[in-house]
Amino acid sequence: MANSDLSVILPRVVIVSRRSVRKNKFVDFVGEYHLDLIVGYGAVPVIVPRVAGVHTLLSSFEPIHGVLLCEGEDIDPSLYGEDSDQASGLSPQELEEIKRLHSSDTAIDREKDSIELSLARLCLERNIPYLGICRGSQVLNVACGGTLYQDIGNEVSKKIPECDRVVHIDYDNYDGHRHVVKVVENTPLNEWFKDSLKEGKMDIWVNSYHHQGVKKLAQRFVPMAHAPDGLIEGFYDPDAYNPEEGKFIMGLQFHPERMRRSDSDEFDYPGCPSAYREFVKAVIAYQKKLNSSTSVPKPLKHDIQEMEKKRKVIIRSFSLARDLYVTGHDMDPIKESELEAGAEFLESNTALSLQQENRLKQMGATVRNANLYMRRLKIDEARQSMARKVMGKMSVEQLTDLMSFYHMMGQICSEMLETKLDGLGS
Repeated sequence: MANSDLSVILPRVVIVSRRSVRKNKFVDFVGEYHLDLIVGYGAVPVIVPRVAGVHTLLSSFEPIHGVLLCEGEDIDPSLYGEDSDQASGLSPQELEEIKRLHSSDTAIDREKDSIELSLARLCLERNIPYLGICRGSQVLNVACGGTLYQDIGNEVSKKIPECDRVVHIDYDNYDGHRHVVKVVENTPLNEWFKDSLKEGKMDIWVNSYHHQGVKKLAQRFVPMAHAPDGLIEGFYDPDAYNPEEGKFIMGLQFHPERMRRSDSDEFDYPGCPSAYREFVKAVIAYQKKLNSSTSVPKPLKHDIQEMEKKRKVIIRSFSLARDLYVTGHDMDPIKESELEAGAEFLESNTALSLQQENRLKQMGATVRNANLYMRRLKIDEARQSMARKVMGKMSVEQLTDLMSFYHMMGQICSEMLETKLDGLGS
């Protein structure tokens, strides 16, 4: 799609489907509540199917203006360093019991892990708005270097007083189950639910569908809510949160989109849809920012003429530099300014290999600083005479080394010039 077409499409929110088995066949799905809210606030959901190899095709889903990750199985513990008995503290018997109790979640889906971690890292690299719900919050934490409890019941609940224990999943009352969380002041969650908080208290009741959760929170994040057992129920990056400017990086362990009253679509609290509203606001702002930074291409004919003019100036600059190194002659001050075009070209391009760059840096003088180099070497006859006297006192070995030094410099400059000119001609 041409750059000029980007401004006419609605902002796109990428969502990865979850794979399930129905009638002995795989079925991909995404919860409708997520889709309703994304569409309702003005964005378009783009579903990435959970099929083999999709993680290598994510560029085909561009442009991406936001990413929403939600339900799914447990993340592979090897991705956050908790795959050994020593790291997790869980015995083989406990791990087997966890698999029995949470069989629908413990079947690790490595393809989904790969797709979603790739998307999370893409968001972090480009500052694309990201909202993680439940598993999506765990993916975000892992992508930033955090870790997870493999099972809250064994790793948290058993180690705290019974009065502080929390039931985080109730298969017999799946959608109706709630537990209290304490909201942290001066966070987005506090802002969204402030009208529902009782005076002097920061508690709200949230739904819960998970047996895993954040163990070590990645350094960049700040908690927004805690359960009575200490588990982090929401977090965000304060340096990447400003929906009006297209910034939004957040994870919620609970499902605000499903916090609805029994037999009704009415939300438990007016603040429940706020995460989606502010997320889409950031997505829309990010798209506008992205479009405004995309320059309109100039007419092709004008580009060719300008490129040819610049090419001649740069070639002239390198030719002068080469002559200076080969002949060792002084330079007409009027021509010195012509070296600047070559220096600027080198500063803004990386056609040289790392090895070549390192060799040039070791020489102590390159075409990049040729102008300064020439000013330092500009000597009158008296200084030339002094230099000859000094060199006359040098040993054969020292003179040989000095000559090798300048011979090597000339070779490197020739290689560099050839590389750069080939790049201009291609």
